[in-house]
Amino acid sequence: MKLYKFILIQCLPLILLLTSCSPSHKVTFSWKNENFKIEKPYTKIFLAALVTNPHVRTHLEEEMSKVAIEKGFAVERSWDYFPPTFSKGKPLDKEMMIDKIKELKCDLIFTLTLIDKQSETRYIPGMSDFYGPYPGYGLHFRGFYSYWYPYLYDPGYYVTDKTYFMEGNLFDGTTETMIWSVQTETLNPSSIEKFSKEIVNLMLEKSEQDLQYKVQK
Repeated sequence: MKLYKFILIQCLPLILLLTSCSPSHKVTFSWKNENFKIEKPYTKIFLAALVTNPHVRTHLEEEMSKVAIEKGFAVERSWDYFPPTFSKGKPLDKEMMIDKIKELKCDLIFTLTLIDKQSETRYIPGMSDFYGPYPGYGLHFRGFYSYWYPYLYDPGYYVTDKTYFMEGNLFDGTTETMIWSVQTETLNPSSIEKFSKEIVNLMLEKSEQDLQYKVQK
């Protein structure tokens, strides 16, 4: 047990480094409508981030549009037609949005929604929390003090992990049929800018893999 504690103390920085480098985004579920057949290449996509925070919505739709343009789509964003002042904090009227999509002649619709957010507080132990007599410093105070001094004043601390669960959905603009859906999990995003870019790229790349749809350029 004493040797185990010593090894754990020595290896803890490496363990924390490796776990902190793990991917922050992952796809947890995806679904394809097997009953829907894509008849022709898509040309124009309507993008809508259905979140209440205007700052988050702006960044999500901006990144969505960048990625969609890179894929060859002509793009329309809900933000340009339904800004926060339009609905005054209330959910957008469904019929008004559908009418606008038809008016803009968008043949594909992509929505992005925050479906859940969870927080969990955990304790990160300091080196002193692993204390246990170790024979390497001998049985004298001088050796003991020299060995443990760097660790005894390294207290543990608490961190709060935040996990965001997002859902992306693709609809055929003509029939309004859902043709694909994906859910993702993100742990502790560093910034909304980076989060927006990475989550949108992840979702649209997954949609291409699952659907193999074509874009009419």
